[in-house]
Amino acid sequence: MKAAVLYEPMIRMPIVDLVQQSPKPGEVRVRMEAAGVCASDHHVINGTAIFPKPIVLGHEGAGTVAKLGDGVTSVSPGQRCILCFVPDCGRCRSCRAGLPNLCDTNRKTGTRQYDGTLRLHDKEGRGVHQYAKLGVFGESVVIPQQACFPIPDELPAEVAALIGCSVTTGVGAVINQPGMKAGMSVAVFGAGGVGLNAIQGARLLNASRIIAVDIHNHKLEFTYKFGATDVINAREQDAVKAIQDLTGGGVDYAFDSFGSKVTTRQMVDSTRKGGVAVLIGLAPDGDRAGIDMVDMVRNQKTLTGSYYGSVSPHQTFRTLVDFYLNGKIDVDSLIVRRYELDEINEGFDALARGEDGRGVIVYEN
Repeated sequence: MKAAVLYEPMIRMPIVDLVQQSPKPGEVRVRMEAAGVCASDHHVINGTAIFPKPIVLGHEGAGTVAKLGDGVTSVSPGQRCILCFVPDCGRCRSCRAGLPNLCDTNRKTGTRQYDGTLRLHDKEGRGVHQYAKLGVFGESVVIPQQACFPIPDELPAEVAALIGCSVTTGVGAVINQPGMKAGMSVAVFGAGGVGLNAIQGARLLNASRIIAVDIHNHKLEFTYKFGATDVINAREQDAVKAIQDLTGGGVDYAFDSFGSKVTTRQMVDSTRKGGVAVLIGLAPDGDRAGIDMVDMVRNQKTLTGSYYGSVSPHQTFRTLVDFYLNGKIDVDSLIVRRYELDEINEGFDALARGEDGRGVIVYEN
């Protein structure tokens, strides 16, 4: 099978032929249909997130089950699936505590399958890792059966792929956030794929005000399609002061979909007394944000993280598929660029330039 392989940071990914082993017990082979071009993969390309190499990146995808390993019972050949980049073990402390999105076993085994081995090798015989056990920037993947969420045939592949990461991460961080109520005011920092979906999540909950913050005017204009009521260019004005002026003291909930020292600090500062700040975006490894500790205490603010929609990804998948099919969320408008696999580097170039919406790799089947 052909795949885009990252051998070194900052080096463009070649498309190479890889040897793919058959699925072992509990695993499946999935023929890819679509894969999203996501900033989390770009962190690895840039070297700001460290993973073993060589590696096939890509964690936002959908495809069709092609082959089963022994003992697989949750899916059948021919079933179309959203792929989950945290295929939980169901047995660790986090899974049993109701947080399968934080599965300890998945985190420990990382880019290897659950038995600690790899399913891909290059022509020199070197093992090739799969990002998040998936590696969807290849024509097919061998993955745990827990990574597969069956979907109806009427769900478009490109939509299913985005539900696999950015839609679940953004919408889920809002609708699954404890304490969120209709009529609350919301600010979203970052108008990329995850930020646009956080805006959609706020619209789903009938937020009274949805303020989008970014540094590109064209991206801010794009947010109106998904529910933003106000926009702020943080290069042109003080974002915190602008939010406080718009809301009379700050928002009830603020979400940082970008993940940086600057945006996280702004997010916390933009919340009102008793407000909640939710960090969604992944910052570069080792980054620390300077938070006003007196403000946190005297104004009784809450700073929390949200990973992969905050709860079981499969539960959020089910909700979002229903939302899409019933016209309650707009995923189609997120998809602005389509690429073939050999155009993947151009896809990441567009992401780095800050172009609107999401790029998707579409596979021929």
